[in-house]
Amino acid sequence: MGKVNDAGYPLHSTQFSVAALLKQSEQWKDSMLGAFCFSAEAVKNQIQAAGNVPCMHVAMQRLDADDSVCEVWHGRGQLTRGQSGAIHYCYDEGALLGVIELPEALSADIDKTPLQQATESAYRQIFALLERLRYPYLFRCWNYIADINAHSFGLERYRQFNLGRQDAFLAYGRDVTGNVPAACAMGFGQAGLVQGALPTLHIAFLAGRAAPQNIENPRQISAYQYPQEYGPRSPTFSRASLACMGQDKVLFISGTASIVGHATLHPGNVVAQTRETIANIKAVLDEANRQRCLASQPKLDLASLYYTVYVRHPADLAQIRTELARCAGDALTAVYLQADMCREDLLLEIEATAVYPQMHMPAQRV
Repeated sequence: MGKVNDAGYPLHSTQFSVAALLKQSEQWKDSMLGAFCFSAEAVKNQIQAAGNVPCMHVAMQRLDADDSVCEVWHGRGQLTRGQSGAIHYCYDEGALLGVIELPEALSADIDKTPLQQATESAYRQIFALLERLRYPYLFRCWNYIADINAHSFGLERYRQFNLGRQDAFLAYGRDVTGNVPAACAMGFGQAGLVQGALPTLHIAFLAGRAAPQNIENPRQISAYQYPQEYGPRSPTFSRASLACMGQDKVLFISGTASIVGHATLHPGNVVAQTRETIANIKAVLDEANRQRCLASQPKLDLASLYYTVYVRHPADLAQIRTELARCAGDALTAVYLQADMCREDLLLEIEATAVYPQMHMPAQRV
């Protein structure tokens, strides 16, 4: 069923605890493209019952508050919701948001691990949906993987994920270098593996009808060009994506860490890793500002961004917050979640989002 929202796109996705989100008006809920909820407790059914919207629930603890947190994306104009295979989705005229959660089930394909198969299946379903609904450009992907650093079938699980992701890109004729979406790949919990239940892969994505500008970091080798020491397939993502959503330009900065070139810097030093991570975000931001072409157009700075900060060890939270405030200012907006990074020597990873302010030209006299 279509829903109508006359509001414009927000500066960034709005953040609510589950309790606060459920108290919002029906009109407000009708404007939701979808929600990503992070909580140690199951909350997905509450959100879906409240608004019948695409909802992804990831079992991650919020570190900076006792409440869970939901990241809510809003659409504009006529909204259409539906389901295709395992994907729940919602779209407006310019953007489509979808979520998919797949268990890592064994299949007859003995040449691929369960995680590799689940990843390939998820991305094949995503690409098939985007082709059918004519939203060809994948802006941003959020990937959440149980026990991301664990080894099984002779290979680290993050590397299994990269195999499955790239297989799907290639199967649909998608670029695996250059024209690739912004993304993160984070790890959560061990409960699924320890208790014997099937681990579940969680993926959320935003796509659109206008081609984004993909942005790389001059301080880093592009992830899709990493040497083979990081796995049989390179990660398939860009450092950032500058996307058109309605009349706005939305900047999605991928999960960013203390990596220069392709090597991890400052292992064991969380303050230095935070500082290096912010230096990388600043480098990406500078590249994005340059790609806006006109020097007179408004620019973003570190204080303009909304941050999600993934922290490996909760005991490091205070040092990370202090260093991030020192670099980006005390007024920064951030949420902190406990998670595992794609490399065991990384202590934190930060992603960021913002909308470029529109420049209003003075009216001309005639």
